[in-house]
Amino acid sequence: MSKTVTLTTPLTDEMVSSLEIGDKVFLNGVVYSARDAAHKRLIDLLDAGKPLPFDLKGQVIYYVGPSPAKPGRVIGAAGPTTSYRMDPYAPRLMELGLKGMIGKGKRSPAVKEALVKYKAVYLGATGGAGALISRAIKAAEVIAYEELGPEAIRRMVVENFPAVVINDSLGRDLYEEGLKEYQLP
Repeated sequence: MSKTVTLTTPLTDEMVSSLEIGDKVFLNGVVYSARDAAHKRLIDLLDAGKPLPFDLKGQVIYYVGPSPAKPGRVIGAAGPTTSYRMDPYAPRLMELGLKGMIGKGKRSPAVKEALVKYKAVYLGATGGAGALISRAIKAAEVIAYEELGPEAIRRMVVENFPAVVINDSLGRDLYEEGLKEYQLP
């Protein structure tokens, strides 16, 4: 039976371990935005032995490339992007302490294995609801790779950011379990 959970970042092992697939999560605190181009740059920094633009320990990355903010708003539409494009990079970031990712769509077997190994969680945000989701983002500032435009890394303060647990730290997958419920005998 799924539950509704309110969490504040940074996430801990205990917080992540309490989550199960299907749980509704309202996230508060700091979340970082990053898409594929930013992820490649983060891995390039690690390969070069250089520090990352933010400490990954306990953090959550939202796979989003927001549109420009309208007057009086801190950010434009901020819907999730397809997560599989970050799959080649995600396990290494989890190894360094990343505890959560928010996006849409399935993850690779390697990412799901890393979620278990490093006690992390993958959350799904609703695609096509970028304008609505942006209301949960209370502050946003570019902290790295401004030249990437919408794909720059942003530090965002969120309040009651809505998401659903898609992959938990026990290796379960909501997409797979959901299909099983509707299969005919």
